[in-house]
Amino acid sequence: MHVLQVLFTISMVAWFLTEILYKNILKSGKEDKKDKDKSTLNILWMAIPFSIAASVTVSYMTEFPITEGVWVLYAGEAFILLGIIFRFIIIRSLGRYFTVDVTIKQDHKIKKEGFYKYLRHPSYAFSLLTSLGLGLYLNNWASLVLAFLPPFIAFTYRIKIEEQALIEQFGEEYIEYRKKTKKLIPFIY
Repeated sequence: MHVLQVLFTISMVAWFLTEILYKNILKSGKEDKKDKDKSTLNILWMAIPFSIAASVTVSYMTEFPITEGVWVLYAGEAFILLGIIFRFIIIRSLGRYFTVDVTIKQDHKIKKEGFYKYLRHPSYAFSLLTSLGLGLYLNNWASLVLAFLPPFIAFTYRIKIEEQALIEQFGEEYIEYRKKTKKLIPFIY
């Protein structure tokens, strides 16, 4: 169990540091259309830290266990790691087209291969998987709701804003792409 706790601590630090790096390094450039974000980045940076702090705090203050088995801790940690790793892979796959703020690059193209063949927002999906993992790892129903719901609501709003910008830029091409893919969960949503 001690190894799992160390792994959890390391993964939480990695999650925090990677998100700080993304926020500081992957911003839009001077020539990009930056007026599209509508404060979604700020909303995410309020929702996610709040959800982490609230879910951890509640886990120490209340006892609403999801299960008595330790498997939930391992499942939670696995989701955290998968979320961090696959979000990194997706960000790398977009290359210079990935920005933390909703932005349209001058030569922007819609990515339709890899994860994007099934999901329009895989980076958000894996970020939410990390949040879900945190809630599971804490093994507390209230923590699970607090870990997942605020980021989900923030990402839902961001997706709405981002898709408006993409429709403005790409029109029918993006609308057709939307018809063939799901937002966050392959084949479901």
